[in-house]
Amino acid sequence: MSQTVYDIIGVGNAIVDVIASCDDAFLTAQNIEKGAMTLIDESRAKDLYSAMAPGKEVSGGSAANTLAGIASFGARGAYIGKVADDELGGIFRHDLNAAGVDYTTKPLAGGPLTARCLINVTPDAQRSMSTFLGASVFFSESDIDADKIAAARITYLEGYLFDRDAAKEAFVRAAEIAKAANRLTSLTLSDSFCVDRHRAAFRQLVRNHVDILFANEAELISLYEANDFDEALEAVKAETRIAAITRSEKGAVLIDKGNVVSIPAEPVSKIVDTTGAGDLFAAGMLTGLAQGLDLEASGRLGAIAAAEIISHIGARPNVSLAELAATNGISLNA
Repeated sequence: MSQTVYDIIGVGNAIVDVIASCDDAFLTAQNIEKGAMTLIDESRAKDLYSAMAPGKEVSGGSAANTLAGIASFGARGAYIGKVADDELGGIFRHDLNAAGVDYTTKPLAGGPLTARCLINVTPDAQRSMSTFLGASVFFSESDIDADKIAAARITYLEGYLFDRDAAKEAFVRAAEIAKAANRLTSLTLSDSFCVDRHRAAFRQLVRNHVDILFANEAELISLYEANDFDEALEAVKAETRIAAITRSEKGAVLIDKGNVVSIPAEPVSKIVDTTGAGDLFAAGMLTGLAQGLDLEASGRLGAIAAAEIISHIGARPNVSLAELAATNGISLNA
């Protein structure tokens, strides 16, 4: 086994988030599906950005948010993802490195602009995302850093990136490198629309390459085309070693080699913005597993991180997650 340098390395869409508040009338006027993630082109991205209320621009992307959370727990993380050689690309790189995540992927030259996700948050804390993927999808096997993959306890793959054939090949290559180094591979399904588009390929990836699967309830039911959650849970038990299924206010259900653990949601005085809840649950869970905690303690870390993130605008922690873990009686390695 290679020397361990990282707890987790993430592979995903490198996106800058623009987060703004709005009302339901704005969603209707802009033909935005509430609570969903919709892919848009560059022209639509420019028009919608102009129409939005003043927003907060932060480096985002699902796996990048997870890695920022991992760093906040004090764990060692790295990230692989594609930005353009432009202003937003520079901001993304700076923000992620400043958060304590090792990010050195070579930027795209001569292609589309850095990806951005325009997130409109309604008073009920629902987020409606319009995403221009830009440079992020021009990701291929050549961007996979084999040395870093081999040096990480867990490789975390973001389902949003699983669209172009080049990315699919890169996922498999990353998983093969991890397995050869006796490491673990994790996948998040990201969104039901991803599952609907790539169900057969996701099933094959889960069966053959994934040790730890993250999904929400709807994504898991869609993956197995099940009639209900219990049926989907039985199906996933047969296909992967560990699975973490989030269920919003119902908490999460975790499995490890068929054993089932239920994790209650952490209480939150007020839900402000659900953006990144699943990403931060994964951050806690992965940190715990990478540092040798048991399934329940790892799941509690996930619930703690998710509760912190939904209590404010934005998908990056506002406080030290390591301190929150300590406050809740969970000790982590420095």
